[in-house]
Amino acid sequence: MADKTILRALAGETLPVPPIWMMRQAGRYLPEYRATRAKAGDFLSLCYNPELAAEVTLQPIRRYGFDAAILFADILLVPQALGADLWFVTGEGPRLSTITSEADMARLGDPKDVHETLSPIYQTLRILKGELPKETTLIGFAGAPWTVATYMIAGRGTPDQGPAHALKGENRPVFEALLSKITAATIEYLSAQVDAGAEVLKLFDSWAGSLEGEDFERYAVRPAAEIIAALKARHPDVPVIAFPRGAGARFEGFAKATGADCVALDEGTDLSWAASHVQTDGCVQGNLASRHMVTGGEDLVRETRAIVDAFSNGPHIFNLGHGITPDADPDNVHRMIEAVRGA
Repeated sequence: MADKTILRALAGETLPVPPIWMMRQAGRYLPEYRATRAKAGDFLSLCYNPELAAEVTLQPIRRYGFDAAILFADILLVPQALGADLWFVTGEGPRLSTITSEADMARLGDPKDVHETLSPIYQTLRILKGELPKETTLIGFAGAPWTVATYMIAGRGTPDQGPAHALKGENRPVFEALLSKITAATIEYLSAQVDAGAEVLKLFDSWAGSLEGEDFERYAVRPAAEIIAALKARHPDVPVIAFPRGAGARFEGFAKATGADCVALDEGTDLSWAASHVQTDGCVQGNLASRHMVTGGEDLVRETRAIVDAFSNGPHIFNLGHGITPDADPDNVHRMIEAVRGA
């Protein structure tokens, strides 16, 4: 742990220079990623090819020397492992067979049976465990139940998660049964990731912000708490980062309510507020706006340093407030890292 600054930050240590990694750091903005993806043939083939998935995970580590590598996979592999059909449409994103009724639910498998489909992902982690530099932390991840359910219910990504909200209102038993099944599968999946070598886990609730009132507590907080409690029972020493994107004022108290060791902040979160209301409970991660990876310049350097300064009195992992976009300039990543590390 002495060599792994991310583990130290997650344990609550305030470091003179925050560790850094980047959401979607293995991605289309890198020419070497595009070449490897072309070799794989398509996105899902890349996810399920352990050697190539490990290669794209390692590419940003070689290029930038990030303090962590995050497993290359996708949050929608869990629905596929449960029995949903999954495919990707070029330029449009994922498509799934929809789950909107008891009959649809009956076609899904047992959460304990996901490992056969997901075994290549575990092999990717085992490869990475052997190939990463000793100071680089290996992060595993999954989508949070609400976010995964929104795709399974709509059959695709939607701007407002409307189909999931509609099912929640019209047939809450089916909706809650789906969330329960995803929750159980996610526990199995993440636990197996730890067994395969993951040292940190991250739970992505990308659409948490569309949950309002009591629904946020029911469908963002409680499932995260259930997953984290189960994981801590099996793997007490493995920290968990929670990312309820769009939570706003509800970032406050989220770590305590769920048992997360760190809360990842989105780019809309005010720095001074987060330092005094969220970081007081432990490590925070974030939260540079992704657009700076496209535009660069002095704004990038200034905003990066402002984030480092704002969180300098507590445990902090530097990251973006969301994933890096395909149109980002790889050179801007170097500039960001230099600004964080004071080069």
